[in-house]
Order: sequence, then structure tokens, then C-alpha cells
Amino acid sequence: MTDCDETPCFKEAMDRQDSKKWYKAMLSKLESLDKNDAWDLVQLPKGQKTLPCKWVYKMVTSDSFPKYKARLFEKGYKQEYGVDFNEIFFFVVKMTTLRTILGLVAAEDMERIQMDVKTAFLHCDLHEDIYMQ
Repeated sequence: MTDCDETPCFKEAMDRQDSKKWYKAMLSKLESLDKNDAWDLVQLPKGQKTLPCKWVYKMVTSDSFPKYKARLFEKGYKQEYGVDFNEIFFFVVKMTTLRTILGLVAAEDMERIQMDVKTAFLHCDLHEDIYMQ
């Protein structure tokens, strides 16, 4: 899959001829988040603050077939270390690990399969409450 088009904001996505496809991508993401119990709608407790969010749009193509993707992100840069969070952790594969695995695949003449787990980030436990607008 390669990047072929980006739409920077909601207004621009909704002003385009393909706005129905962007809207459908947004609904698909919201349904996925809802299905996975990613959030609860609540009243904001006193003394808490919310993080704003932003839709990010990307069109990817594979075999000349465009796919519309919409992702919802909270603007985490609005958080303050020690106030809103105490640690940061990103689960990523180190390049040395990836090279080792690919080397074994090549040496043993094995098949390699790539996959994307669309909701991988939902399969972790948060011990904090995060409030998003």
C-alpha cells in the first residue's frame, strides 16, 4: 500500500466530491471504537480537563483501488508531564529484531505474511481516566 492522497481536515474532507467516502470511513472508525468499548460518554467530573481531538484522513491505494481511512486522535501534546501523565510507552519493533526475523525467513526459505491489527491499541489496560472532547 502506498500513500496517494491526504486530506488535512474535516471541513476539507466534507467539501470534496468524495465526501461520502470520507464520511463512511469516519463512521467505520467510530463503529469500531464503539464495538471495542473504547470509551463511555460521561459528564466531565469537577477538576478534570478534556483533551481536544482531531480527525486525520488518508487515502491509500493497493492495486489501483483507493481505500479511505479516517483515524481519530486526541491532541496529546496538550497534556503536561506529571500533571496529566507520568510515563510514555510506545510498543514498536526494534530494527535489529525485524532484521533478525527477516534474515531467518530468507535463510529458511519461509513465507512472510504482513498484517495490520486495526485496533491493536485498544487491547491494553489504562489505569487512568482520559477525557476527550
